[in-house]
Amino acid sequence: MSSLVAALPMYDWPETRAETDAEWARLCDALRTAGIAAPLRLARRNADLPAVTGGIRDAEGRRIAPDPARLPPEELDLATLWRHPRLLLAQTCWGPMEAGLEAHVQVVGQPDYSAFEGGEGALYSSAILMRRGDAPAIAAPAGGRTFIPLETLRGKRFAYNEPNSMSGFIALRRDLEAMGEGFSLFAERIATGSHGAAALAVAEGRADACAVDCRTFTLIRRFRPASAGLVVAGWTARRKGLPFITSRATAREHLAILRRALGLRTPA
Repeated sequence: MSSLVAALPMYDWPETRAETDAEWARLCDALRTAGIAAPLRLARRNADLPAVTGGIRDAEGRRIAPDPARLPPEELDLATLWRHPRLLLAQTCWGPMEAGLEAHVQVVGQPDYSAFEGGEGALYSSAILMRRGDAPAIAAPAGGRTFIPLETLRGKRFAYNEPNSMSGFIALRRDLEAMGEGFSLFAERIATGSHGAAALAVAEGRADACAVDCRTFTLIRRFRPASAGLVVAGWTARRKGLPFITSRATAREHLAILRRALGLRTPA
């Protein structure tokens, strides 16, 4: 059995689990054909991660994550997954990467967001969602330009998944700052723990706006009936999408195989 770890957690909703598993089955077959002992199943729990006695350490011996065996087995600690020395493939967000994760992983490449409104190639925009009737629907601007309706958002309650999320928090904050504004624009900020929960908070009237990346918005429209009452009221500027990563320990030749299997170019 392979002791390598693979996970695709960023868009692995319960409703899309079969699709995610089918995607991994294709990738796994390609990797095994090329000589990499890829795991047959994706990791979705801490219990799926190989134990690391004494915790996960960096090249200098500093402890950077706990031993997965000491974490709640049915949960999945993403910070530990991403830093696991046996990580073959996972997807993360540029928020955690900028916060220090990038020092402990290698970027395999960027997925293509061209199939989603607001996306083009490796870049995506976040959609700013509000309730229908509170704001007009706005199509994604040409060229990935920013469109943020400041006066419509002023004094509203903003829901977000978590503060280290690029698509749900950081991108909007940076675009507001570029416009001479900030999160003080909002009357309240409400942490929800996930994009889906943030959108539901808006739909149910517990918040007035949220930001989600354009691919996540397609999942919300597919699987959250309450989203029928939401419109895209604005868009952040385009940024790099959620990167595929692998462990620092992954050999260069295996990194090349991963990129070929995913159909990715070497990142800039």
